Amino acid sequence: MKRTASANAQSPELKEALAACRPAFMGVAVFSAFINVLMLTGSVYMLQIYDRVLASRSVSTLIGLSLIVLAAYLLQGGLDSIRSKMLARIGARFDEMLSGRIFDLVASLPLRGARQADSLQPIHDLDKIRGFLSGLGPTALFDMPFMPIFFLGCFIIHPWLGILAVLGGLVIVSLTLLTDRRSRGPMADLTKSMGERQGLAETSRRNAEAVRALGMHGFLSERFATANERHVQDALRASDAAAGIGAFAKIFRMILQSGALGLGAFLVIRNEMSAGAMIAASILLSRALAPIEIAVANWRGFVAARQGFARLQNILALVPKQAERHALPAPHRTLTVQDLFVGPPGSTSPVVQAATFQLKAGQGLGLIGPSASGKSTLARGIVGVWSSLRGEVRLDGATLDQWEPDSLGEHTGYLPQDVELFAGTIAENIARFRPNAPPEAVIAAAETAGAHEMILQLPDGYNTQIGEGGTALSGGQRQRIALARALYGEPFLVVLDEPNSSLDGAGDEALNRAILSVRQRGGVVVVITHRPAALGNVDLVAIMEGGRIRQFGARDEVLQSVMKRPVPGPVAAPARPAAVSGPAGAAPTNLREVG
Repeated sequence: MKRTASANAQSPELKEALAACRPAFMGVAVFSAFINVLMLTGSVYMLQIYDRVLASRSVSTLIGLSLIVLAAYLLQGGLDSIRSKMLARIGARFDEMLSGRIFDLVASLPLRGARQADSLQPIHDLDKIRGFLSGLGPTALFDMPFMPIFFLGCFIIHPWLGILAVLGGLVIVSLTLLTDRRSRGPMADLTKSMGERQGLAETSRRNAEAVRALGMHGFLSERFATANERHVQDALRASDAAAGIGAFAKIFRMILQSGALGLGAFLVIRNEMSAGAMIAASILLSRALAPIEIAVANWRGFVAARQGFARLQNILALVPKQAERHALPAPHRTLTVQDLFVGPPGSTSPVVQAATFQLKAGQGLGLIGPSASGKSTLARGIVGVWSSLRGEVRLDGATLDQWEPDSLGEHTGYLPQDVELFAGTIAENIARFRPNAPPEAVIAAAETAGAHEMILQLPDGYNTQIGEGGTALSGGQRQRIALARALYGEPFLVVLDEPNSSLDGAGDEALNRAILSVRQRGGVVVVITHRPAALGNVDLVAIMEGGRIRQFGARDEVLQSVMKRPVPGPVAAPARPAAVSGPAGAAPTNLREVG
């Protein structure tokens, strides 16, 4: 089992990704320094116009100063553009470094009991962080260290102007802190309600057929409207928390700028400063407070990115990056299940208890029992989809966690009870989306599953696009494609959960041939079924009741003992006989539910 971190643990991966971007941040800081120095251009130009050009009435001086100022503004604009592009690329680089791990979270969180909305939250959090890094918010953080230069300029012009600038700055900083405190709660509520709304919408989309056929559209629409209204209200509260203070901060800065002009005029009247210095001081004051105003305006994005950063740190710690494992040889001898306890992700109560058996190369096990007896849970435990609460599963003596997950997948074929295919071609789905998959291997898997001829009848054959979830295929076609996917690459361990639930007679025959082919090439196959037609080519049968294996042994012996049991209530209708006889002969055709 994978070790989990404590709830308060934080992963260093995000900080490491930011540290890797440090050289780029240093470049942004250098550009910010030049930009902030060049922002003095307007104040200096105004000061020279009033105090030198107007006093001397020199047109040549005016032209010379104007050309210098024009060059300075063009340089400032160029540097500012480059800085913005650098920040956008820092955000993209940060995303690129973490996107693989974020996909790991999205793919593994459902196996740990997370809700669908929570499983997708890491993607939204990464988007928020990237969006903040690529926007105007960081420019305020880089410009703030240069604010003392502008304050100092105000003090140099006149101490009273400097005092006015500092007091105004303190007021705006206080507004920024107030914005932070007021926006934390609404932003957290907004993130939660957004996840709930998206989860409901995604569930309704994935089950659109059932929603329409069962007349659930109106009721689900009401639930969505309620969730959407809650989300909109949370968005309004989050917006109001930042927008009102942000607007006041902007107006307050304009008041300060006008106040600086008024105070400057008073000082000019008293002959304590020149008219040019008055205009220059007003511009300096405006520039000194601009980074704080930008920070307030972008505070909502900053809070969202900060909360997303904290969530990702915690989740990445709960799902730590796996250390590289030593490569193991392909299994070819045994599957051993020893005292295995398995339960749903996030639960400590086992559904399967003390399961113990061993299968050798060439053996096939049929797993039968009443509904909710733990058969599918055991299947998930055998292939490592659900981690064991206790006990272990071994392939050739190695526990499943000794394998790299993708390497283990090469030696495992799994057909889940609920078939899930992906948007793409049939060939891509059978090949498990492996790049450059050999066409002959894809066709071999399809032929073993009895799906080759069916695929050739489709409009584009193996290149047929099946749509998300295989919507372009029927249930039986999807099950055959999924069976071919499970058999792709001739894996040693093949686990099939209700593989014939959507198959007709021809499909049952193909399934039995596939089971026999796995055994004949030295593989191990586990078949979970309620229909005896799928047991024709297994040599062992296990009966599960109440989460425990109650009986295990040769197929015919176990099935005969089952048929001798008195079964209360209605008896299940006899299933079709198996079309292909296995090594131990055909399975009985009147297998009843074990209860």
